[in-house]
Amino acid sequence: MSSNDPDVTVVGAGLVGLALAVSLARAGRSVTIVDRNGIAAGEARSDMPWDARVYAVSPGSAEFLRALGVWQQLSSDRIEAIEAMEIFGDAGGRLHFSAYELGERALAWIVEHRELNAALVAAMRTDPNIEVVAPCVPTAISWSADSAELRFAEGSPLTARLIVGADGVHSWVRAQAGLLHAPRPYGQTAVVANFDIEHAHRGRAFQWFDCEEGVLAWLPLPGRHMSMVWSAPETLAADLLAAEAGKLSQRVEMQGHSELGKLELLTPPAAFPLSFLKLPTVVAHRLALVGDAAHGVHPLAGQGMNLGFGDAAALSAALAGFGDAVGDPGAPILLESYVRRRAAQVLAMQVATDGLNRLFGERARWLSALRNRGMSVVDALGPLKRMLAQPALR
Repeated sequence: MSSNDPDVTVVGAGLVGLALAVSLARAGRSVTIVDRNGIAAGEARSDMPWDARVYAVSPGSAEFLRALGVWQQLSSDRIEAIEAMEIFGDAGGRLHFSAYELGERALAWIVEHRELNAALVAAMRTDPNIEVVAPCVPTAISWSADSAELRFAEGSPLTARLIVGADGVHSWVRAQAGLLHAPRPYGQTAVVANFDIEHAHRGRAFQWFDCEEGVLAWLPLPGRHMSMVWSAPETLAADLLAAEAGKLSQRVEMQGHSELGKLELLTPPAAFPLSFLKLPTVVAHRLALVGDAAHGVHPLAGQGMNLGFGDAAALSAALAGFGDAVGDPGAPILLESYVRRRAAQVLAMQVATDGLNRLFGERARWLSALRNRGMSVVDALGPLKRMLAQPALR
């Protein structure tokens, strides 16, 4: 390795990869971030249409981004706090969460992809410890005892002590390492769109479970606007995507029992296929995986991006925690520390989200009555409800 080779190469410049690169750089590691596409901040103005992709950023993720100096750069008029959440079963079950009751400022903050990306790219560009190699197509990775070499279709190879795969659910890095576990399709597609609303949402999010039509979530946006995520069976998703704007608005309004009055479509719907991914390990020799490359969860809890930010925070802390005692960022003891920090939290979220999706996908009448009764029982037990909320908050 030459003196110019980085400590860590991050492959994938999505939000999690960018956050990880900034966090590692702030901890004193030299980082190169590689992506097949160019890395652009994109334009972010207060008068722009709402981005169809939004995230429910948990208080824990917000704290992580604030420590990086990223959260402070987000425009306050493009962020909306979720102060309460109403969850409805398919046979009368109901569950209510309140930030006030949980002692939080908000259950989460709704932030657009475009806003987060612009703030993270700006933080990356101002850090002298980060080098960007993009757009550039990687072709192979080879591992030796003390380093890993990333080769490209054009140009010189790049050597680092640690390769991090942050390149999504169909991770090329994961495949290069021989971790060939394929995601399991849910047979559902997340249809997302934004709407004008007739009645003020008052910081409330809504979610409906339906064994026939999937899971519908309404997330508050600033003003009289909301963002929809409908995890729908594939046939229904195709119908929603093909529907004329007025018909789609009516369909979404009806499915949500007109909780916010009349709806008017703001942004054309977009779609993302849903899948579940659980790996036997997220580390290997001089390799770590983060974000969707490491795990896939159902979006019904809105935790996919938060799990990714949690990975970035944990890996950065593991590599910084031993300081000068372990100078090699690819040392097994550091990667094992990362695994220990994340294994229980990720598994708990995977079990919960996958289990809920399966539970509400069953059509048996007795099971419908049981699951809806269970929701109402949990709603009545404050300590249990607070215990269930904590993993999503942190």
